[in-house]
Amino acid sequence: MDQSFKKQERLCHKKVIDSLFDRSNALNKSKAEFPVRMIYRKAEDAGRSQVLFSVSKRAFKRAVDRNAMKRRLREAYRLNKHEIVDKPSYIVFLYLSKEKMSFADIQKAMQKLLSKIK
Repeated sequence: MDQSFKKQERLCHKKVIDSLFDRSNALNKSKAEFPVRMIYRKAEDAGRSQVLFSVSKRAFKRAVDRNAMKRRLREAYRLNKHEIVDKPSYIVFLYLSKEKMSFADIQKAMQKLLSKIK
């Protein structure tokens, strides 16, 4: 099982990102498991899931702290992405907490969220 996180798995298309954050889009689904919220949509045209990670600048003023939390989110996704291999989707992970959480807490939340994608 390939556990790497390749460039093709990063969500970079502006139109897709905007449509995921559009609340009026009926295709988008959202699940939350503190401290992570997931917004996702099935991707018919993509061969694999594409993912975006976001941490609020309002909650973490220093870029060092934001990057550390994004790194933890990416690692938790990388270790658990095998659960959605056969379900190509566009996914956004939003970090909700205003404090730094441990990697173990983030990983538990990520496992629960990825298991909810049907």
